[in-house]
Amino acid sequence: MSKERVVMVGAGGISGAWFPPLKAEGLEIAGIVDLDPERAKAQAAKFGVECEVATNLGKMLRRTKPDIVVDLTIPEAHCKVTCTALRAGCNVIGEKPMASSMAEARRMVKASEESGKLYMVSQSRRYEPRHCGLHDALAAGRIGDLTTVNCTFYMGCHFGGFRDEMESPLILDMAIHHFDLARMMTGSSPVAVYAREFNPKGSWYRGDVAASCIFEMSDGIVFTYCGSWCAEGMHTSWHGDWRLIGKKGSICYERDQVPHGEVVTGDSGFSRPREGFDVADVNEGGKGQHGALQEMLAYLREGVPPQGECHDNIQSLAMVFGAMESSRKGRRIGI
Repeated sequence: MSKERVVMVGAGGISGAWFPPLKAEGLEIAGIVDLDPERAKAQAAKFGVECEVATNLGKMLRRTKPDIVVDLTIPEAHCKVTCTALRAGCNVIGEKPMASSMAEARRMVKASEESGKLYMVSQSRRYEPRHCGLHDALAAGRIGDLTTVNCTFYMGCHFGGFRDEMESPLILDMAIHHFDLARMMTGSSPVAVYAREFNPKGSWYRGDVAASCIFEMSDGIVFTYCGSWCAEGMHTSWHGDWRLIGKKGSICYERDQVPHGEVVTGDSGFSRPREGFDVADVNEGGKGQHGALQEMLAYLREGVPPQGECHDNIQSLAMVFGAMESSRKGRRIGI
């Protein structure tokens, strides 16, 4: 099996989630690009990696000729980094969100098409065994055709720093995880949204840190999302608490516990008789970033299409910007 060469762009905190899987898969880390070379050298030393460190991506790509670029920069830099790497003949895997605007995301998709190289986004929560189990149970029709999906997310998060100053910290920085999970679990695509962002009384954030959204999805599914990053007490899971309703029954997934469902077993009575079941985990490979990396390698080596491929992932980003636009315009927005 080939040993692909990798250049990592960005050596901030998130790089700590990428060094272990890159090493576990036996990939050659040929270089690290970061505006702060000392930080990059420190991270490389921390994970026992010997490689070139530089501040200029173009020069690094010409010298090392990597197969894969891992983009760990801030969202505002994703478009430039990804397009530069794609046009240099590299495949790219990057952290979410794809871009800081839909216009940038479309440029990145076009660059992937024109270069013939893969660009995928690592939506790490798709690779949790519990979420894979939910996807499989729903796809198998365990509760019949889906009609309704509800997700709630409530945390009191005192981050400090840039999130406290963002205009839409919850939707832009966090909710994409939940929006993408809704797409992954249901296999449906966004059609339209009506959303209301707001900043509750007592909030320590400058921007709108809470939101309620109603998404119309394909196949007639309605997905509702209610969340806040300044809700003290009774926190949900970071993955959100979910209720998925089908024609034959429902599944609840709360606080990361084993999802439990009920399906009807008869056709009489005010409340139909029901039978309970648990949704088993499905372990299909590595978790989080490791799972995304394994899917990328499966594509490069065997041609297996990965989740998070840019033509698909742009739909999750469109849900984010659609919700923000709907809130600011006060009306339903087509996606």
